[in-house]
Parts: sequence; structure tokens; C-alpha cells
Amino acid sequence: MKQQPRILIVEDEPAIAELIAVNLRHNGMSPVWAEDGAAAQREIDAVLPDAILLDWMLPGQSGVALARRWRGEARTKAIPILMLTARGDESDKVSGLDAGADDYITKPFSTQELMARIRAVLRRRMPEKSEETVTLGALVLDGAAHRVSWHGRALKLGPTEFKLLHYLMRHPERVHSRQQLLDKVWGDHVFIEERTVDVHVKRLREALGPAAGALVETVRGAGYRITAQPAGNAGAGA
Repeated sequence: MKQQPRILIVEDEPAIAELIAVNLRHNGMSPVWAEDGAAAQREIDAVLPDAILLDWMLPGQSGVALARRWRGEARTKAIPILMLTARGDESDKVSGLDAGADDYITKPFSTQELMARIRAVLRRRMPEKSEETVTLGALVLDGAAHRVSWHGRALKLGPTEFKLLHYLMRHPERVHSRQQLLDKVWGDHVFIEERTVDVHVKRLREALGPAAGALVETVRGAGYRITAQPAGNAGAGA
């Protein structure tokens, strides 16, 4: 039986904590509640959660201070943190993200949106991995050996470009939005802007060279796809 993701709710208002907990259970997750930073630390010391929902305004240490501390510790630095707060100003959002939060949700919030965002950060912790060999025309990717070749000639790709190419080759001819690629490829990175995908697609094309790079196409207004039959210069721009 698949283990339910353990979600730590750090919230000093019992009504809000219970509302979140009920929705987490309905969505196949296991909630744990802590009403302040000290209680949250005890829960983390006992069992590491899969994600943390962290209120900004807490008795004792603030959520921002806790996020910064957990991001600085090796044992907790990879745990996704979603900041919950009534502070909706852009400067507050920046402060929360700079402290290490992966996402920032303003109260009052939609429980459906909250569940969707939790699922997104959990997916990013567990990017798709495979050691299979994938072939697309003359382009071959060996997942086990971590090698890519074009017409038998070895190509040098960075680790992120390799993961991006691997995912695209496993799902050829399909259009993937930037958000989908972030969810499936990037893994346990903290807050990443969608524009980052464009940068890595550009690097991927450069590493593949003019011929193989043309297989990675931009679908304007939608995202990217990889195809065995590139249409002219469709893949020329990021």
C-alpha cells in the first residue's frame, strides 16, 4: 500500500488547522498539526514530513524565521514549505520566498487551490526518473549510463538539460507547458519561475547542436515538444 504523504500544518488557529487537515485527509494525505514553532520542531525531530504548511504569524518565532532556519539545516533543507499568511503585499511575498518558502498562499484561500499547490510541490520533490534507453530517430539517450548521442556521436549535456531531454523523449510529439515541465523535471528546487524553463531549453538546443536541437520545438502560447520530424525553423526560438 502506498504511504500517504505526511503534511505538517504549523498554524495557531485551530479552526483553520482543522479545515486544512480535513481536506488533506480527503485528498489522501496524512496531516499533523503543530500550533507553534517549538511543537513543529518536535514533530520534525520525530518524523520528517513530506511538506510543511507554515503560517507567517505564530506565537514565539515567526513562520519566516522558522522557514529560514529549516532551509539552513541539512536534514530539513529539501522539505517543501508553503507559507500561509494574511499578508498579501508583494514585499511580504518576496520576504517569504527569500526565506526559503516554495510557495506563498494568501488567506483567505481556496482549499482546492491549496490542495493543488501541495500536490505540485510534492511532484517536484519526486521528478520522473528512469534508467531506460530512449530513442528518437538518430537521437539516443541512455538513462543508465547518462549518455546522449546523435548519429552515434556523443553529446555533452548538463544534468538539468539531460533530465529535460529525457522527459521530452519519453513523451514525444506532446506539447508540455512550462508548468508541467517544472513539475515533472525540476525536482526539489525551491521557488522557480517558469522563465527558467526557457533558459534550459535554449541550453539544451545549444548542447544538441543545430540538427538535433531543431527536434525541440516551441509551440507558441503553449510550451514545448520534441518531434522526430521538425517543421522547418519552428524550434529556432525559445
